Amino acid sequence: MRRVSRAAVAGAASAALALSVAACGGTSNQSSSAKGDGKSKGIAIAYDVGGQGDQSFNDAAHAGMTQAEKKFGYEGKDVEPKDGESDADKVQRLTALAKQGYNPVVGVGYAYATAVKEAADKFPDTTFGIVDDSTIEAKNVADLVFSEQEASYLAGVAAAKATKTKHVGFVGGVDVPLIHKFEAGFAQGVKDTDAKIKIDRQYLTETHEEGGFSSPDKGKAAAEAQLEKGADVVYHAAGLSGQGVIEAAAKAKKWAIGVDSDQYEQKPLAAYKKYILTSATKDVSKAVFNLAKSVQDGKPTTGVLRGDLKSGEVALSDSNPEYAKNKEIQEAVKKAEDGIVGGSIKVQEKP
Repeated sequence: MRRVSRAAVAGAASAALALSVAACGGTSNQSSSAKGDGKSKGIAIAYDVGGQGDQSFNDAAHAGMTQAEKKFGYEGKDVEPKDGESDADKVQRLTALAKQGYNPVVGVGYAYATAVKEAADKFPDTTFGIVDDSTIEAKNVADLVFSEQEASYLAGVAAAKATKTKHVGFVGGVDVPLIHKFEAGFAQGVKDTDAKIKIDRQYLTETHEEGGFSSPDKGKAAAEAQLEKGADVVYHAAGLSGQGVIEAAAKAKKWAIGVDSDQYEQKPLAAYKKYILTSATKDVSKAVFNLAKSVQDGKPTTGVLRGDLKSGEVALSDSNPEYAKNKEIQEAVKKAEDGIVGGSIKVQEKP
């Protein structure tokens, strides 16, 4: 694997990656104009803010690329973001990767929406992917999205069962619709379990550029404030900033709930793992791998490809033994999961 990188903390997520990506109703899984003839250089990914080592979805995307490299015997390429970069910078990055012969080219994060659309128009024979955005309608673009609110609902149920103070917290990285889904699901799960529980909510920044997803100090300060007010379980949806949330909870000997990847298993967070109750995961790694596989097979998948609780592409982790052996939490979460999959529980996407 070749990588253009700033100094980054190693912490790639690992996942079992074999199942196909489920397509959302009304979208296409048919071949685009891109040709997967096995002659491309392989997959390339452009990271979102935080880059590799974010212990979140950038690392999960890297894990998917790594599996594709091993499976198909090529060297992919991953590129780090720059501080304060513009859409034009992102367009240049994606078009450079396409010119070099990489296919597919994946932008990690909704901030790549404008760039992916422009690059895809310029290179109709290359398949592009974007994680966490469903707004691009193009024959050669795969929108890799997830029902984050469903896993967040389960996190809310777990938090409601774990809290002793009847007070929990939510820390979002940036005040945008994507993160609203995490907040909405979490709050609904808490309230459906115990309507008397108080929920503190805070977003770190208003915009992506202000560092809401890449500032552990901001996450730590926000979590400390909630913990001082009495919260004893804090859920974050804040990317690399979530490392600060987890650190604050661990130092206070309270529970943190991770996001995107199973953060209990991540080496950079090993010092705090005892206090990571669970994580609301989404299998970005599998989505990235499956897109690479579809191109390699000559049948690139395009359109909106949505992973949800039913498909197993969002879930709640059970790596922490304290979580795994707590029957009350396990039973409540299982009941909620059955309700969501069965349709009796409708999870909101807006707070």
